[in-house]
Amino acid sequence: MENNSEVVFVLQGLNDSLTNRQMYFAFALMSYLFTIFVNLTLIITVCLERTLHEPIYIFLCGLCFNGICGASSFYPKLLHGLLADSNVITYAGCLTQIFVVYCYVFCEFTSLTVMAYDRYLAICKPLQYPMLMPVQRVALLLLLTWCFSLLETIIGITLTARLPLCRRHINQIFCTNWEVVKLSCSDTTGSNIYGFLILFSHSSQTGLILVSYTHLVRASLRLASNRKKFVQTCVPHLATLLIFASSLMFDSIYSRYGGGGTLQALQNLLAAEFLVVPPLINPIIYGINLHQIRRLLFGGGNVTTNVI
Repeated sequence: MENNSEVVFVLQGLNDSLTNRQMYFAFALMSYLFTIFVNLTLIITVCLERTLHEPIYIFLCGLCFNGICGASSFYPKLLHGLLADSNVITYAGCLTQIFVVYCYVFCEFTSLTVMAYDRYLAICKPLQYPMLMPVQRVALLLLLTWCFSLLETIIGITLTARLPLCRRHINQIFCTNWEVVKLSCSDTTGSNIYGFLILFSHSSQTGLILVSYTHLVRASLRLASNRKKFVQTCVPHLATLLIFASSLMFDSIYSRYGGGGTLQALQNLLAAEFLVVPPLINPIIYGINLHQIRRLLFGGGNVTTNVI
């Protein structure tokens, strides 16, 4: 078997007629540009408006920046592949794409966990909130979110890079760790065990989110002011979490159990949903539901009321 560094993967998911690929290119380009636009708009709005310099909005900026990174790990290669004569990617390019994609996934999930914790403190412990969530702690949580995600990804990539490969065809439009592991001709127990550890880790984060929302729902039922905060900040967060989790679940199920009889366009959509939908929808959900951002973007007036 050839050295892995010399491997060139064939992305079979882009095998379609030139006319169809040109249509996909136009749609993908508009989707990518709009994704960048809505995320940057929300980030710039929060940065420029001092009344929005609250922990929840800072975490939201991190979520939007992560969405830009996730989309940028997918769209540029897709756009190039849609117009290229051959749909291939080098081994180094494939690992790089996997690295960025999985950093995005892990950081998205961890960011949503941190935001749930922040909402728990803001609504359930409003008097202690400024002391429990100072600027230093916000910065530390952001740093830990990225460092934890990078560490998870580096370990997974290292395990995958050690595997000798016997095949070169990936039946998707981008590289994923699972697709590369399936091409190995050696024992993949180490990668499988690490996959279960990652699943356990993020299942624990899901548990923390559920516990936070149990307390949040109870607190919102007791006071009208808590219900207002819950609707303004927790509902968008919950919608974001559900969209991301469902998108990731569809991809995981399809990549392992998807049938070859599915239309190629539908296969591509199911495979890439978690990279396309959340970065596009998240800033729209928050921009519409958070009254401060909505007033800044659509109301034309200054915001004078802080809602944490």
